[in-house]
Amino acid sequence: MMNELELLNNVMGNLFDNDADSGCNVCGTPDVDVKETKTEYTLEMELPGRTEKDVNIELDHGTLTISSIKEEKHEEETPENDSAVKEESTWLIRERRTDAFSRKFTLPDDVNSEGIAASFKNGVLTISLPRAEAALPKRIAIESAA
Repeated sequence: MMNELELLNNVMGNLFDNDADSGCNVCGTPDVDVKETKTEYTLEMELPGRTEKDVNIELDHGTLTISSIKEEKHEEETPENDSAVKEESTWLIRERRTDAFSRKFTLPDDVNSEGIAASFKNGVLTISLPRAEAALPKRIAIESAA
């Protein structure tokens, strides 16, 4: 059942509500959609401005961790074609921001960890978590004690 897929929130994440306008909560942790079918679970996370190289996915003892650290640089400087001015210039505006997040999910027991696959397209990370085939009931023959 999907209720077995538990989100492990960090302490700060519980203090803030989701910001409906941004698609992310106030802490900068991306929202996640999880879908369940008979054969798999599918997790989708919107990560605008990131690529597959910016994201790290790890599985450790039934816990799936999705994390990312991205440094954004916004700079205003003198024109590059004037090297004399550039050498004498001072930064008037130079803004840097590091954007990082980490989300952890405890996977249900029926996930086949060997078959987990991830893809990244148009800023959306999709992780397929195939379900292991359920063990079929086995009929046990009773032998005569003659």
